[in-house]
Amino acid sequence: MVVALSQPSGTHFHWLFDGGIVGLYLLVTMAAGIAMRRYVGKLEDYLVAGREMNLHLGIASLAATEFGIITCMYTAQAGYTQGFSGAMPGICQAVAMALIGWTGFCIKPLRQAGAMTLPEMFEKRFGRTVRWLSGMVIVMGGLLNMGVFLQIGGKFLCTVAGFDLSNLTLIMTALLLMVVIYTVLGGMLSVLVTDFLQFVVMSAGLLVVSVLILKNIGWDTLVKTVQVNHGEGGFNPLANPSLGWAFLANQFIANAAAALTWQAVIVRILSAKDSDTSQRIYTRTSFFFVCRFLLPGIWGIAALATLGWAPLKQLTQEERLAMPVAVQEKIAGSAVGAPLAKLTPDEVSKLPAATQAKLSDASLLAMPAFLSSFLPIGLMGLLIAAMLAADMSTNSSYMLSWGGVIYNDILAPFRRTAWSDQRAILWNRCIVALIGLYLLVFGLFYQIEGNVWSYLLLTGSIYLSSMSVLLIACCYWKRANNWGAIGGILLGAAVPVAHLTLEKLPTTAAWAASIGKDLAGIAAFVGAALGMIVGSLLKPSSRSA
Repeated sequence: MVVALSQPSGTHFHWLFDGGIVGLYLLVTMAAGIAMRRYVGKLEDYLVAGREMNLHLGIASLAATEFGIITCMYTAQAGYTQGFSGAMPGICQAVAMALIGWTGFCIKPLRQAGAMTLPEMFEKRFGRTVRWLSGMVIVMGGLLNMGVFLQIGGKFLCTVAGFDLSNLTLIMTALLLMVVIYTVLGGMLSVLVTDFLQFVVMSAGLLVVSVLILKNIGWDTLVKTVQVNHGEGGFNPLANPSLGWAFLANQFIANAAAALTWQAVIVRILSAKDSDTSQRIYTRTSFFFVCRFLLPGIWGIAALATLGWAPLKQLTQEERLAMPVAVQEKIAGSAVGAPLAKLTPDEVSKLPAATQAKLSDASLLAMPAFLSSFLPIGLMGLLIAAMLAADMSTNSSYMLSWGGVIYNDILAPFRRTAWSDQRAILWNRCIVALIGLYLLVFGLFYQIEGNVWSYLLLTGSIYLSSMSVLLIACCYWKRANNWGAIGGILLGAAVPVAHLTLEKLPTTAAWAASIGKDLAGIAAFVGAALGMIVGSLLKPSSRSA
């Protein structure tokens, strides 16, 4: 049974009023970002803002970077399909951030090392080969992770503004161009300044929409919706068959690893004016990570309360009529967020790929579909401006982070002599532009299998597993050496890459799904730790790096 208040139709987006709000915001942001170009004189200015970032700017920048449209979409999807239990990753991340910030675990020696990237720090302990391999793994995991950002952001904007999804390519291209222009020109300085503006707009949008939902739909209705559709599992993740202990363990381990090694996060540590500032950025930003899962999660629950679960409405009449009646009935009676779960493998194989993709997106697009008719004119413009603010800050910071690793660590062996700052900045700008092109192409063709957050966590584990193990060993284990580092990198990356590959092969997709992304993620960390320990112990101590 699904609790449903009403079935809204159409969108309240108004080109004059809402479009004017969005246009004004974009104009101010672009002007501020481009204006930072004149302050970029050295490579250090471009990549880590001259290491002069203060506490409050660091808090605003980290919060803005870690909340993009994709964040809002996957956290709302978690609320829609898992109820309040879907907010558990935010709680895990908040606890991890607070503990790391309070103790200075790893981040204090990382900042004191004076490196611009993790691989640069690893070279001092494990050698050049490890630095290069680390850079490769970081970029591979980071770009696979970020590759779906534009696609998800474009789908949100199309749905909430009432555009047809056939306009997705145009929306993705426009989003990308705006971000690439000021990131290429101003680097980290532009990112920090625009992040501050984006944090203000994003926070206003989050609070206003959340208050309206609580006022007009009501807390009691949200709780009842979760109870009716998800039962105890909507409140207790251990009672939810799709979550459980493996989910909780993977969430805490992976989120702690992200706090230690995710380049887009630790660049704030590396840009802070000292290690004490970097620790306070973590402790004071930690509670935001609860809010970034809980508030959009409430939006997702509100979408379920209002729209119900109706995956067939994602299809055109022609697509529905092409299905056997029995298949339609199974899809209509499926559990929330699992439209294909009741179908046999033969029935699934007979559905066109485009139909499967639309059905899989039903839970992801429920929140923007709900907001498109829930918010009045004017507030719709604020929402879109807030989401654009969130998305632009995330994309700009991520592109700069991966670009910095490509230049600083992957291309390092090919630079026989030191480059001038101007030449280095030019190369970084070209790399950022090429990353933007990759994001556009990847986003157009890749289709996520299952829950978006699970995909992001697994692709992130390609490098989170090995890099977190290497960082801990580098800081605190004297016996660690380059053999162990190479073993950790290879084993840590092998598991998630293998799982992602098996998901895409028809003959192994069902087996990969039975293992699940959570167990695969945990296995990646276990593999990386074993690689580091065994490799380091096998190498004779007299030859330790």
